[in-house]
This record gives sequence, C-alpha cells and structure tokens, in this order.
Amino acid sequence: MKTNNILKSILGGVAAAAALTSCNIDPDFYSQVTPGTFYTSQEAVYQRYARPFTHWRWYAGHNENLWRLQELGTDEFMLPTRGSDWYNGGVYQKFHHHEYTEDMTCVYEGWRLSQMGTALAWDALEDLRDVDFNKLGFPEGTRESMLSQLQGLVSYFYLKGLDLFGGMPLYTTTQSDIQPRATDERTFEFIDSLLTEALPNVPVKTELGAKESGSISAAAVAAMKAQLYFNANVYIRKEMWTECAKICQDIIDKKYGKYELDPDWTNVFGFNNDTSPEIIWCVPSENAKLESDGTHWSDMVPYNYRNYLGGLENSGSNNAVGLMPSLDPTGRPYTTKLGRVYSKFNDKDVRKQNYVYLGDGKYKGMFIVGELRNPENPEWTCMGSREYKGKVINEVDQVAYFTRVANPKYVDANGNYLYPTVADLPSTIATAEENSGIRVTKVCPRPTQTDKKLMFNPDIPVIRLAEIYYMLAECKMRQGDKKGAAELINKVRKRYFEDGNDPDPVTETNLDKYRMLDEWMEEFVAEGRRRTDLIRWDAYVTEDWWDHKATNNKNFNRFPVYYSILEANQKLKQNPGYGRD
Repeated sequence: MKTNNILKSILGGVAAAAALTSCNIDPDFYSQVTPGTFYTSQEAVYQRYARPFTHWRWYAGHNENLWRLQELGTDEFMLPTRGSDWYNGGVYQKFHHHEYTEDMTCVYEGWRLSQMGTALAWDALEDLRDVDFNKLGFPEGTRESMLSQLQGLVSYFYLKGLDLFGGMPLYTTTQSDIQPRATDERTFEFIDSLLTEALPNVPVKTELGAKESGSISAAAVAAMKAQLYFNANVYIRKEMWTECAKICQDIIDKKYGKYELDPDWTNVFGFNNDTSPEIIWCVPSENAKLESDGTHWSDMVPYNYRNYLGGLENSGSNNAVGLMPSLDPTGRPYTTKLGRVYSKFNDKDVRKQNYVYLGDGKYKGMFIVGELRNPENPEWTCMGSREYKGKVINEVDQVAYFTRVANPKYVDANGNYLYPTVADLPSTIATAEENSGIRVTKVCPRPTQTDKKLMFNPDIPVIRLAEIYYMLAECKMRQGDKKGAAELINKVRKRYFEDGNDPDPVTETNLDKYRMLDEWMEEFVAEGRRRTDLIRWDAYVTEDWWDHKATNNKNFNRFPVYYSILEANQKLKQNPGYGRD
C-alpha cells in the first residue's frame, strides 16, 4: 500500500509535466515491488527482519542521547562547562540541577527514537507475518522466532519509553489511528504481555560462550521481564520483588540458556567479548563493518588522547563528560553519601588504575586518571589544549580553576587576586578545566595504533548476567535476606581482586540503601542506567551530591515530552510539573 501511494504520487507529477507537451500520459509499468515479488528469497526476509535491529543498534549502543538521559543529572557523571567549552546555552548545567525543559534535544531524541523503534519493529513484523517461510526453505520455527524477536524488540523500546516518560501511546500495527498516551498501568501490562507471548518462541542459548550476534534470546526476553518487575514500584506503584526474583533465579539456573559470570572483567567488555559467557544481549560491533561506540568516546576522553594510544586514528575527542569529583579543590573528600565515584572503588580493585593497552587484545585499568604518559611507551603522551597547553595532562578527581590561583590575569578592580589560594576556588558545574574529572574507558576500549584493526571490535553489552545477580540480590535485600543478597554480590565482586581476596566484601551488617547503590554504581558505571537505580531507591530527587541540591520534586523522576511532539499529536498530554499537563 505504501509503495502504491508513492507510485501514484510520482505518476501524478509525471502526468502534470507530460500534459504541457501533449504527450501520451498513460504510464508504462516496468517493475513493481510488492510483498509477493520482494520476499522471494531468504536473504530478502533477513534484510527486512534486520532493519529494526539497525535502529536498535543506534539507539542502544551508539547514540549519546539515551546515555545522557540516564547518566547526566545523576551522582555519577557530569558535563561541566570547561572554561569557554561546553556551556551550550547552559543546557548541561540545567541537567545537573534537574532544571528540565521541554525543548531539550536529549529529551526529544529519547521519545522519538523509542517510538520510531516500535514503528519499525511493527512494520517489519506485519510484512513478515504473511510470508510463506516453508516455501522459501526456512527451518521449522524460523518464522515464529523472527516474529517473536521483533515483538521482543517492541517491548524493549516501550520499556525505555516507560522508564523515561511514563505511559506511552500503544500500537500493535502501523495502520492504526494516532493514539493518546496510555496509563502507566496499561503500558506496563502491554509490555508484560508482549514479553510473555514472545518468550516461548525465541531461541535458547545451548552452548556456553557461543558467539552473540545481537539477536534476542530467551534469556534476554526473560531479563526484560525481570527489569520490568524490578522497577514496578516506580512504574505502577506495586512491589513485584518475588516475581522478579523468580525470573532472575531461573536465568542463573540456566532455565533460559547457558550463561555464567566471566572470571575476567576485561573479557566482558574487551575485543572478543561476543563470546563472553556473561553476555546475554549485546550490540554487535566490528572494525570497518558495524562500528559502534558505547563509551561515546569523543565525549569521554580528553583532547589529544589519541596520542596516548600512539596516534590512534579517529580517536580525537570533544573532552566533555567526566565522573563526579570525590575531592574538593584543597584535596579534602566530599562527605555526601552519593557520588564520589572514583573514591568508592577499593584501592586494590584491579579496575582502579589508568587504562593501558598491553597488546594482542589485552588491557588493564578502566579509568583515565593521573598523568597521561603511557607506561608502555612513555613518549606517547596526552598533551593539554586549553589551560594546560604544552603540558602533559594530569586528570584529577576534582573540579576547579586551578590555573587561576594567584594568577595576575584574574584580579579585581583593585588589583587583588580573585583566587589568592586554592581554598578560595569555587567547585561547581560551571567552573571546570580541561583536566577536571576522571574519565571511564570501560565500554568499547580501544587499542593503540599498532593494533588499530581491533578498534570497534568490542560489542556493547545491553544485558549481562551480572545484572541478573544484582537484581536478585536487591530483591532478597528488600525481602529481608541480606545474607543471601551479600553472597550474590560478592560472587561478582571477587573477580576484581587478586586471588579473589576482597578487602571490603558486602555483609549483612554493611548492606543498606547506600551500600546497595554504591554496588550498582561500581559494577555498572558508564553503562547508562544510574538514573533508574536512583529513582528506584527514591534518591534521584531527594538526595544531595556534588554541586547538586535535592529538588524533592517527584515530577522530575520523569522527563518532559518535547514540545514539537505535543504539537504533532494533539492527543498527547505533558507530564505533570512541566507546564502543559
């Protein structure tokens, strides 16, 4: 039908032009593509099936807007104004202070890309529903698997929309009329029903460590159900810890396929991580093919970081985001319970060191911290471009204008220093330098120039078994079993310490709200989920952290709907607290 409408439009234009020259306007059809003529091979079917997944790949693994919605505005990451860089109309300062408005690009993309994903998945499902898979020689069950995976993809996009905005317009076909927003409860039930229906028909992983391709497995569908139930107290004001725990235990017990925790954390994120036994679902990436960048490299690393990697091509940066600082300008630790990310990692944690690529796909460290002189090749250095031009950058766990202390360029009308000592320096989202804030190279690490063909080879984990362990642990904690919760968390933690000797394990005694939030932060830092965890613990709008005061406005647990989306669909209503409710 869509193709016919396009043909009619084209032919109408041709007819109007032809009439001016008195030519014969009767069209001659040389070719026409319909479902019956296009789906004549398995290749054509796979092409149609794959299209929504290309959008998912962009949304889940490459586009920075979803990541920013989940990380900026939390106690984990900041995008500060760095001198004259990154003011951008104050939008990222507003994010930091939860001053959300309906004209923010991230908010627009969060809604648009979610709704576009559901439309693309339904469109493909509708096309493939009527294809004769048997006639094309597909193995038995292929049709059911493809359609159910597309339904799982719809669930993923709606789950993201529910998390960010609340109730969404619900569709089961691309041919229906424009819909208003459904209630939170109806959206929750709709997602749950889609996942329940899809689960029996999607493939179960039968080989531990078999290569992941980005397709949706039974464990991925089950994990999405667990995620839905895990946050039910936020989404629909109903606790579903028991239901979530049951699914998590089933996944751990291999009911939905063979997965295990990876004893080496670098395997989970490294250059061959598509075979890590921990990965349940990932965005595929490969050098010169499906290149994705889950760490949002350009925003994450300092200027000239490519030189720390031996001049690795296409590894320049915008020098934007960094971790919340742990220390004030004088070096004293901040005392807020949340934030202080880098300091929360134990000094014996193998992740807590500067990232160094060791060769042959091996690396160590998760952070960009300290003086950036590559220990493997000391002549490879990251030099400053702004305040520290001509000097090797020293990434610090602080935010302040250190170069302005006792600097004659910064004086008042009487010639007095504006910042006579370090103690006089402000530390805010508006007062950063180019080296302010430690960076994270966890997702999609990069090699050096000598192994440049490995760049982009790491896949982007979307769901991994460690999340299942942590969800089950929190469910147990919420239900009074702190011992069981601690045991689950410690099974993951031990891989970060030599010989598994954790100097600060989780115990029944030290496990409380803040330790649980710290454990989520340490295990999943930079993976684009922090906002959701804070909201579940009623901490997103009620807690202070560095340069952020609690608003205590629960309306801000959801983002506003972008103004042009409201104008395009008059049936939509704005979220409470944003002016058009």
